[in-house]
Amino acid sequence: MPGAHPTDPIADAFESQRDRLRAIAYRVLGSHADAEDVVQEAWLRLSRQDADTINNLGGWLTTVVGRISLDVLRSGRTRPEVAFDDQVPELTVTLDDAPAPEDLVTLGDAVGLALLTVLDSLRPHERLAFVLHDVFAVPVEEIGTILGKSADATKMLTSRARRKVRTAQQPASALRQQREVVQAFLAAARDGEFEHLLQILHPEVKFTVNTANGQFVMLGATEVATRARMARDAARGHAATVNGRPGVISWSEDGTPLSLLVFNVVDGRVTEITAVIDPAELALLDLPYPV
Repeated sequence: MPGAHPTDPIADAFESQRDRLRAIAYRVLGSHADAEDVVQEAWLRLSRQDADTINNLGGWLTTVVGRISLDVLRSGRTRPEVAFDDQVPELTVTLDDAPAPEDLVTLGDAVGLALLTVLDSLRPHERLAFVLHDVFAVPVEEIGTILGKSADATKMLTSRARRKVRTAQQPASALRQQREVVQAFLAAARDGEFEHLLQILHPEVKFTVNTANGQFVMLGATEVATRARMARDAARGHAATVNGRPGVISWSEDGTPLSLLVFNVVDGRVTEITAVIDPAELALLDLPYPV
């Protein structure tokens, strides 16, 4: 923190909370940049506050970060980072045979952008209540203080948000079905089965490739099927889940990542493929390697 003395006990206490506060703000807002801004604002408010009036610093900071995040959500000033657009987004990538958390309470950092996508279906106060209660185990009484609601009203709000999240979450069986479609696409690409590729691809499929020389977009099943041979190496890659979608990571023999492919599958057909083959961008993604 600029200007903070290293022996300042308040600054030290804040630093011990920083990672948790940043994680809360990120889960609520879906943007690392916004989360950093919120945490910095929380520090500024703390630095102006008489520390003797704060009985529970962790609770006080959680309340401040929650309220600031809620204000940002309500104002629409967030900078979402959950969609593929004209640059490579932040990605949450897990190998499909890696250990997976079993319920929402234990998700922690593994939730990443997959949950953020689901949280977009919630209203701001529902989103904040769900994140604080179900992900960070903040008591409903504290959440009620942030929202200006009673504990009973907050409990009802949290339950409603949880039901919405569970309804919106994609069941594991759906992801397995999508994975089967992706495997069929990769096999057809590997074997050069053009007609089979056309059956798997949606007629208006979009294929976006991020290379060292920029981004290139191909549209239409015929065009994508013709260029699908670039996916042959991916057929020997490792299945992964990327932002809740099926993906494939390929590596060179020395462990350097060669490509990341992410698929969107709707009604049994591939509607969108995003490929990252730029070495610099792949390095920044810090992709997991199978052990």
